[in-house]
Amino acid sequence: MKKSSIILIALIAVAIAMILVIYTDSTTYSTFTEAKEKKTELYVVGVLNKEKALHYDPKTNANHFSFYMYDNDSTECQIVFNGSKPQDIERSEQIVLTGKMDGNVFHASKILMKCPSKYNQDKVEVTETNATAFNN
Repeated sequence: MKKSSIILIALIAVAIAMILVIYTDSTTYSTFTEAKEKKTELYVVGVLNKEKALHYDPKTNANHFSFYMYDNDSTECQIVFNGSKPQDIERSEQIVLTGKMDGNVFHASKILMKCPSKYNQDKVEVTETNATAFNN
């Protein structure tokens, strides 16, 4: 067998392996119910429950923020984020959380907010916030 044929086969094998890794690593949005079942870090998308209070007291603990959110199935869950309160979370149209469930509480390691833009009503502004530390 020629060296060029062996190199070509090796390149094809690497390309297939990369495609498989990318395909298996792709994630979709989950719900709080699925997060309770899986116990792994997932993405959950939903909206802020504006009827319940947001709990953030930077004098007591600047890295603790909690709130309530509805997922796409209208299931409400308490969210705890080990970081500071994201600016303008009250104005958010949609929230995407990365994290996992611990009992009935979702512990978020990252918050991504989609807020209405103040410059153009037809566009959406995206803001991302990461936790400083994720505690189990």
